[in-house]
Amino acid sequence: MHMDMAIARVAAPLHLACSPRPTGSAYSPPALRPGPIAVPVRPRNGGTIGRAPNSVPDPRAHHRHDSGLEIGDVSLGRSVNGGARAGHTKPQRKRAASVEEQGWELLRESVVRYCGSPVGTIAACDPDDGASPLNYDQVFIRDFVPSGVAFLLNGEYDIVRNFILHTLQLQSWEKTMDCHSPGQGLMPASFKVRVIPLDGDDDAVEEVLDPDFGEAAIGRVAPVDSGDMSVQERIDVQTGIKMILKLCLADGFDMFPTLLVTDGSCMIDRRMGIHGHPLEIQALFYSALLCGREMLTPEDGSADLIRALNNRLIALSFHIREYYWLEKRKLNEIYRYKTEEYSYDAVNKFNIYPDQIPSWLVEWIPPKGGYFIGNLQPAHMDFRFFSLGNLWSIVSSLATTQQSHAILDLIESKWSDLIADMPMKICYPALEDQEWKFITGSDPKNTPWSYHNGGSWPTLLWQLSVASIKMNRPEIAERAVEVAERRIATDKWPEYYDTKRARFIGKQSRLFQTWSIAGFLVAKLLLENPDKSENTMEQRR
Repeated sequence: MHMDMAIARVAAPLHLACSPRPTGSAYSPPALRPGPIAVPVRPRNGGTIGRAPNSVPDPRAHHRHDSGLEIGDVSLGRSVNGGARAGHTKPQRKRAASVEEQGWELLRESVVRYCGSPVGTIAACDPDDGASPLNYDQVFIRDFVPSGVAFLLNGEYDIVRNFILHTLQLQSWEKTMDCHSPGQGLMPASFKVRVIPLDGDDDAVEEVLDPDFGEAAIGRVAPVDSGDMSVQERIDVQTGIKMILKLCLADGFDMFPTLLVTDGSCMIDRRMGIHGHPLEIQALFYSALLCGREMLTPEDGSADLIRALNNRLIALSFHIREYYWLEKRKLNEIYRYKTEEYSYDAVNKFNIYPDQIPSWLVEWIPPKGGYFIGNLQPAHMDFRFFSLGNLWSIVSSLATTQQSHAILDLIESKWSDLIADMPMKICYPALEDQEWKFITGSDPKNTPWSYHNGGSWPTLLWQLSVASIKMNRPEIAERAVEVAERRIATDKWPEYYDTKRARFIGKQSRLFQTWSIAGFLVAKLLLENPDKSENTMEQRR
């Protein structure tokens, strides 16, 4: 999980610090402050910060930490974000009774607490990381989505509510990058709970919520309805939604309704040749606009914003459905395109050269089925299949009913390529040889059929499940879950898998990856209770 920590910095470091809670009062997240406030949380040499001791067994037999040590116990060398100190061995615990039970145990172990309340889950709890977890010990906005959905589906709403309110408080109001200030409303890519010494008191520490704006990412949470309307109706939440929408809907030089972004701006966060208008961003953008429209409180001040939002939704859906769609008939049409057309009724509107059609695609495209291509710009089509963008197009209804079924038809037809021994390929095919060297810069992590370059990611199980259930084809998800269940727990819940058929655990894959665990659990929950999937998808109107 690469993050360029030097890309951007907050103008004046923004932190949230714990405040004392009156005895017997309900907890509410602390207000945003310009810096840490000196509030004692616990003595340095005793007590605990974070969750109560966990009574469920831990399948990670070689994870080094004390059996009584929980997240946040800095006196024994562990951060509030879950990293255990090296050199301290704990006894082996009893193996979990089932893959699903083990998943829930691990998901609960990944929970991060701030001021005594759950606020998110760390990216991974890999015991092999030791004292150098990179940034896998942070709460990532995007990574928490499947965790949040799992907790919501299980009737546990507090952690999601706290996550939303705290990330909202970390939203950038003043932010600079090399003396440039982007628009207000930018969300942090991640945050971390830090335990620091209290100024002027050597025997006390305080918790500080520290955001990382190292990557320009839009915070997004799946629209699962907990039935609690009070959160979205809060003034600060409404203001935050409006700031994000204004940032996304701001006028620019681009003539297309799609969002223009740099390379590595989505789940694929390293150089992979996706700069421009990648499908994943457009599908998530479309879904975010739908959620924003539903959550905005009708008032005079939001009328213009809602009007602009509706106009963008119409233009975006037409653009994607019309120009990104590819099936055998459309491919043959592109193959016969005339170029350099200059008229208002041109067929080849983006001046695509037929020679751009890759040789692999001619043999790969099935007679039945289709998909949205990965990217589209003047004189350029990225014909790769990107799983998340296509699946989320189904979930959000960006794809039509016919297109949605065609995408699932293609997945079934190309099962050995996209699912194989572990669901699911993040993209297909991989960049290889000179193309890999030129596009990725010879990235040693994105070698062919590894990581973001054709690696297989178990977290995509939950999006596949929602899409399959929505189209009344749950057998597709059931088959994929069955494949994953054979080995994912034995393999220690890897972040991703390598090789064409996902036979190997990724060479740099973290183990006990939280969104791999959560993605599997959400898939199981939805298949057991298909009616619950209605709250995670956009219904067609």
